[in-house]
Amino acid sequence: MSPQALRVGIAGLGTVGASVIRILDRQNESVAQRGGRAVEVVAISARDRTKDRGFDLSRFTWFDSPVELARSTDVDCVVELVGGADGAALETVRTALSLSKHVVTANKALLAKHGLELAKLAEEKGVSLAFEASVAGGIPIIKTLREALPGNRISRLYGILNGTCNYILSRMELEGLTFAECLKDAQRLGYAEADPTFDVEGFDTAHKLAILTSLAFGTEIDADAIYVEGISSITPLDLAMAKELGFRIKLLGVAERTKTGIEQRVHPTMVPRTSSIAQVMGVTNAVTIDADAVRELTLIGPGAGGDATASAVVADIADVATGNVQPLFGTPTDRLEKAARAPMQRHEGGYYVRLTVHDRPGVAAGVATRMAEADISLESILQKRSEIAATQDPHGRSGAPVSLVLITYAASEASIRSALEKISRDGLIAEPPQVIRIERE
Repeated sequence: MSPQALRVGIAGLGTVGASVIRILDRQNESVAQRGGRAVEVVAISARDRTKDRGFDLSRFTWFDSPVELARSTDVDCVVELVGGADGAALETVRTALSLSKHVVTANKALLAKHGLELAKLAEEKGVSLAFEASVAGGIPIIKTLREALPGNRISRLYGILNGTCNYILSRMELEGLTFAECLKDAQRLGYAEADPTFDVEGFDTAHKLAILTSLAFGTEIDADAIYVEGISSITPLDLAMAKELGFRIKLLGVAERTKTGIEQRVHPTMVPRTSSIAQVMGVTNAVTIDADAVRELTLIGPGAGGDATASAVVADIADVATGNVQPLFGTPTDRLEKAARAPMQRHEGGYYVRLTVHDRPGVAAGVATRMAEADISLESILQKRSEIAATQDPHGRSGAPVSLVLITYAASEASIRSALEKISRDGLIAEPPQVIRIERE
């Protein structure tokens, strides 16, 4: 074993940063054996020096600024856990790399926005920029894509990448609760932030998907190409209908090779209840890879939390200790392709469409006609009348709103949107339609 220890500075001592120190304290010998040399945390930086984190801070050199920590000549590897796409996090990582220091980060927003620039800088300086903890917490999806599947051509990658959304959808389905009720409970339990927009509207998933897409397809990160839709519009009725139809609703990030380019999308999705990913409930994450040699590979595990994310950070530190520097995205930056964007309007697949229509004769026929005109074939059509409407007029002429649910065969996004626009103009619906895409196995 090399006598020279890898000297680590940790910028950010939140739940993850504190967990990294605890893991290194109890697993130091194991990490040293794997990396070929000892790992020693020598410096730390955080906002609050007085906060009790459960260990003695005096063991480490304290820096008020993470950038100053990155400049320290006593630090070989900077662990960036500050968070945020810009500001202190970006300056810290840029500073460390420019001074030929290795970097380990859990910052998906930073990589989604600046990954290509930082990868080039790391290559130029001959140092590592490791980021296993940035996607899916404790699931080793980065190493799997970068190191375990070079003999595969990946056709599709999709996954549950946000535990907050999966927790909310799971509770809504199992307990019949509304989105607002589940969100409030998730905030109480610490699964959702006070401002949950970043999670529930799909942006967190989109950042993670951008990183996985680059690894899976050897392309430059293109976060702006991702179609994003959140879960706030999902209702208990949609979840009940999904169950009746043999599906579950999950917020998925999907990246797929198509004839027109790489399609990247984040949205609520109906998946077959028999699929592996449908079994993933609560705050757990999962990623499925479709490839020519392994066929289908699904990785499931804790997607967040101090220990799970810290486990991934420590694994990256151990890799840095070996001195084995790898290209950030598995391919040198000058070989990454600039992928053609596949526009969402050209997406093709099955659709669940729930329309709130007026309960009167001819409405279902009018809807079916507009779908046919758009060359959309219907697999099934179900009408769900409210108890009030059924009591008022069992023959269906009350005019009260009822739910009409359509399941389509493969259709394009453009044709679905065109048909729904005409149905709305015809005055057949009482409120905006609910559209959920179906992801087949």
